Amino acid sequence: MRVWIDADACPRAARDQVVKFALKRSFEVVLVAGQVVARPNFTCARLVVVPSGPDAADDHLVEHAQPGDLVICSDVPLADRLLKKGVAALDPRGREFDERNMGERLALRNLFTDLREQGQVGGGQAPYSDKDRQAFANSLDRLLTRLIRPLSSAP
Repeated sequence: MRVWIDADACPRAARDQVVKFALKRSFEVVLVAGQVVARPNFTCARLVVVPSGPDAADDHLVEHAQPGDLVICSDVPLADRLLKKGVAALDPRGREFDERNMGERLALRNLFTDLREQGQVGGGQAPYSDKDRQAFANSLDRLLTRLIRPLSSAP
């Protein structure tokens, strides 16, 4: 099992949290970015820098992540592509993407994109807070337990 991180958009605190879990649970972390980002100095983590371009990191994640892997990303259309491939997805604020909520999340994303383009709303997400870090850690723990359990019960 691997945990992939869309490193261009993932807060460093969330990336560090994933590495802490990787050290405890012995899985590989792959950070995928369109530019060089700080890579944690542990053998469980590696950085893949993809050629710059629209959706290059997203395309790499979809191409290389496998069912049973987890991808940490904020990008709703990317999460939708991953779910269709059987790959779990979690955002850095602890909200899991799944088939039940994907339609609503895509609709909201599209609505806010349209409103931003019309100048009716601005800004982005609030700064990454301690509450976000805790929610992410809790969701990550639950999701990893669910993903790792089938691997440990295999003959």
